[in-house]
Amino acid sequence: MTPVPVPAVRTLAADLAQVPPGEIVTVRGHVHRRRELSAVAFLVIRDRSGLVQAVVDRAAGTAALPPEETPVEVTGTLSTNPKAPGGHEITAPRITPLGDPAATPPVEIWRPALTASLPTLLDHADVAWRHRTQRARWRLAAQSLRAFRETLDAQGFTEILTPKLVGGATESGAGLFAVDYFGREAFLAQSPQLYKQQLVGAFERVYEIGPVFRAEPHDTVRHLAQYSSMDVELGFVRDHRDVLDVLVGVLRAMVQGLAQRAAAELDLLDVELPRIPQEVPVIRFADALALLGADPAEEDLSPEHERELGRWARAEHDSDLLAVEGYPLAKRPFYTHPWTGPQIPGGPWSNSFDLLFRGVELVTGGQRLHRHRDYLSALAERGMSAAAHADYLRAFEHGMPPHGGFAIGLERWVSRLIGAANVREVALFPRDLHRLAP
Repeated sequence: MTPVPVPAVRTLAADLAQVPPGEIVTVRGHVHRRRELSAVAFLVIRDRSGLVQAVVDRAAGTAALPPEETPVEVTGTLSTNPKAPGGHEITAPRITPLGDPAATPPVEIWRPALTASLPTLLDHADVAWRHRTQRARWRLAAQSLRAFRETLDAQGFTEILTPKLVGGATESGAGLFAVDYFGREAFLAQSPQLYKQQLVGAFERVYEIGPVFRAEPHDTVRHLAQYSSMDVELGFVRDHRDVLDVLVGVLRAMVQGLAQRAAAELDLLDVELPRIPQEVPVIRFADALALLGADPAEEDLSPEHERELGRWARAEHDSDLLAVEGYPLAKRPFYTHPWTGPQIPGGPWSNSFDLLFRGVELVTGGQRLHRHRDYLSALAERGMSAAAHADYLRAFEHGMPPHGGFAIGLERWVSRLIGAANVREVALFPRDLHRLAP
């Protein structure tokens, strides 16, 4: 009986430095670059960890060399070459294609920088994300998610997963995507808000990472119709400041995680990590309007207001974060708790906040109502039906602690972190007013 061949052990490009020269190695990856000279041909192979060069003797013939982006296995003798990518190369290689010859990519993956337009990158996202700068952007997102989870897990939070098919609106003022649910009208969830509040009664501290959907006709550089929301809710808070403390701690841990685990990506993208002082500055909404010289009757901050406040926080507090608290209660969702701090003229105000990151709203959060009777009053004042929220309100009939929470938009976080001009630059396959593919 013919023995079954034992597959060669794969070595990643980044691990070749641990292999003694002269050893036989096998690497697997995509053909990153093919260069043919008079005597030799160079085949640069790209795997998830880096690059390695294979040297082919032209006398052996190069006609069979696979084109760029073809997945291959290369087995040969490892040698040291300081001029080669990673300082190593493979000689006398045996090159085995692991797929069909690749078509010419729509963008040049081998170039140090992508020069294609944003529409081209989005139209060909499946290939464009192979470029090292593109991959570095998402690795920053992935490491941010990792630190987010680790930090909350260590603080006794439980990760949850809530329905994305719902029977009605979660956020007033935000459009809904309707779907046919077995002959009934249903909607894609705008937020896990109502579910995560109910689950505070069960787990006390919860978080969720998942998609949310907003059918809003925004065609701006900061909005998406589907984005990734990092939601948190915690019970037994005193007020919104307890929520803000958890938020700042999470962001601080995310920044530390990036510094520890994504140094290469930060360097490649020339990213300056956020400045987060020991005490993040907090300003009341009414005081922010006065500082800006804005109309005191304004009910929200404009993008220009946010940018100006971001500049003020950096100049006065050396901080890339600024919390604005005490927004008008009427401009916040019905479940928002009224202001309980020192008396402020005007109002009524709310125990809620926005956290600005480098002059752009990154997070909205605050304390929620937790008494059933307060919900009935809040809904009545806004002309909303308590019956339409019966399933949600039932939890509050059975006792809910004072609680609050927040949500971070992952794509907005990464776009502000790297200084992207458009949030679509950091979304893997963005969905917006015009784009439903790829």
